[in-house]
Amino acid sequence: MLGLKLPTDPRWVNIVEKNIEEILTDHAFCEQKATSTAISLIVSFPEYTDLVQEMTALVKEEISHFKMVHDKIIERGWVLGRDRRDDYVLQLIKFFPKGGSRTTQLTHRLLYAALIEARSCERFRLLSEELEDQELATFYRNLMVSEANHYTMFLGFARQYGDKKEVDTKWQALLEYEAEIMRNLGTYESIHG
Repeated sequence: MLGLKLPTDPRWVNIVEKNIEEILTDHAFCEQKATSTAISLIVSFPEYTDLVQEMTALVKEEISHFKMVHDKIIERGWVLGRDRRDDYVLQLIKFFPKGGSRTTQLTHRLLYAALIEARSCERFRLLSEELEDQELATFYRNLMVSEANHYTMFLGFARQYGDKKEVDTKWQALLEYEAEIMRNLGTYESIHG
């Protein structure tokens, strides 16, 4: 369903389980960045009323997810660590050239967002199925559904605002590029790395 070209190696969960505190901190910041992305889309493209409406709802949802993850950190007696570099996203956003029309810029940003949500969904599914910590497994199972909805929403908006055939071609190329990025990741206790 997600269209990802390279699935995450299930052994990634073994890395995660060795440092749950790290994955929760990374996850919290992913939710914060998702909130920021939604706000940025509102600020950058206010003329797209239906996008603004959906992004407003998404801001509320993503910040509530941040709070949920932060609460998990507190429940375990930890504090939120510092944000880390997200090499996955930094590499991903190099795919499309800078510039172009506003519509092109918007569709590229929507495609990046869709792919980040798709990979998060895939990783959450893996955590929900493989984590020994059943409380966290259930937590990730519940969040997985939201990520899938976000992925389809962003991809749907890209197809709505851009030329559908061109957007689909770009989407397939981006998926191939992302698979290459993933070949070199999966060895860290982070949501995308």
